[in-house]
Amino acid sequence: MDGYGGGELNRPDLGVLLAAVEASGEAILITSAELDEPGPRIEYVNPAFMRMTGYTACEVLGLTPRLLQGPKTERAVLDQMRAALVRGDGFQGEALNYRKDGTTYMVEWLITPVREANGDISRWISAQRDVTRRRAAEDQQGLMVRELHHRVKNTLATVQAVLNATVRSSPSIAEFTRAFSGRIASLAKTHALITEDTDQVVGFEELLRDELQAYDEPGRQRVRLQGPPVLLFSELAVPIGMALHELTSNALRHGALGDPRGWLEVAWSVEECPSGQVLHWTWNEHDGPPTALPTREGFGSKLLNRVLTLQVGARVDIAFDPDGLRVSVAVPLTMAERQSKDTEPYANPTVFRSASRT
Repeated sequence: MDGYGGGELNRPDLGVLLAAVEASGEAILITSAELDEPGPRIEYVNPAFMRMTGYTACEVLGLTPRLLQGPKTERAVLDQMRAALVRGDGFQGEALNYRKDGTTYMVEWLITPVREANGDISRWISAQRDVTRRRAAEDQQGLMVRELHHRVKNTLATVQAVLNATVRSSPSIAEFTRAFSGRIASLAKTHALITEDTDQVVGFEELLRDELQAYDEPGRQRVRLQGPPVLLFSELAVPIGMALHELTSNALRHGALGDPRGWLEVAWSVEECPSGQVLHWTWNEHDGPPTALPTREGFGSKLLNRVLTLQVGARVDIAFDPDGLRVSVAVPLTMAERQSKDTEPYANPTVFRSASRT
């Protein structure tokens, strides 16, 4: 058969082999065989190796490849590699290496021994590639899985809390069904808005429009929104979204949105305080039916007074003005963000963060 002679594979021209190695996108490193200090000596590097590390061939020939290691290189991986090479085995693994300029990269090695006719190892050939982007993607995927696990647990806990509170505050089965269905739908919409964004954030105005746009009327501005762009991370967006849903439901049943003449204004701002940023927002109903003090504390009042206050650290003021309900909320943003940085990720479900888009 062509290409074979005497049962042995015909060896290609060495010049062709060298050209293939030089043109390879894989970094190729050939060293001597010794493993004891100072370690094997570099005998050859291809252009891909020089591009990956920033070193020229003249700068590394005769030196040990250990020059690429540094303080953050994983010692355990190096020990595994040495143990395999001492046994005369090949080795495949990943570790953090250092370029000439001091920057780091994740490298994947495939180290293979070159043996003499008597079986002795004469050299090591190492094929290497920069897998920094792949590792970053894998780490991001792991982060997203942990975030999903955390969010599912929090969501189930929220649903359970909403269920229990709705049962206690509903005078009838019909009222329970209406209220519970609306609250779960609002929770689902908030999560949908969050997951649509790659950074897992949602705008405060977007939450408002999602709840209120159906009640605005062409040619008559029944819903008026005014404020700067403010982004909320999921832990803060969920309780605020539920609060907005409760206020909207109340306005439809008892307030301005249930009266043809009524209208609603929501205004917000971000204040720079010595302790950090604070989001101030005011829900102000106008020209609706006369307001009256409630005879009992319903779920919406509990959500505003307890959940926002205790979990988010907000300050809530509810006023039953003659012109309509007015609710003022102040949410500390920077303090909550700092708390999230000081806490182990995913360890505390009551960490709330926010950021403003510039």
